[in-house]
Amino acid sequence: MARRHAPPLYEEITQGVRIRVRPKFMHDESEPSRGRFMWSYTVDVENESEQTWTILRRHWRIVDAQGRLQAVDGEGVIGQTPTLMPGERFSYTSGAPLAAPSGMMSGTYDLKDESGFEIVARIPVFSLDSPYDTSLPS
Repeated sequence: MARRHAPPLYEEITQGVRIRVRPKFMHDESEPSRGRFMWSYTVDVENESEQTWTILRRHWRIVDAQGRLQAVDGEGVIGQTPTLMPGERFSYTSGAPLAAPSGMMSGTYDLKDESGFEIVARIPVFSLDSPYDTSLPS
């Protein structure tokens, strides 16, 4: 029986806020013959600091293998502005379509603590690799 490999995990920590991302290629939602390649990605934001943080805004940079850039900026994440007390975690899953079989994503979250102090938490750079990318080693 063949073992399925878990998708890779990417991680970054900014001032005690740990952000983990696990991307996954979505075979069923992709149409390679039409230049549509779809990924989901699950993000875990874990507050390991002593502060309470609220996610105010997100900023994403998505670059496909052809060098095309998509910038996505908006309030909160998935329509929410979650507040994480020390030790709390917030997880969500979203998606990203590309017109090429691979690419990269990275970004930041703007966070604010209870006193109004803001930080920019780094979302790790992660790769979007599909089995249709012939430039990747097999």
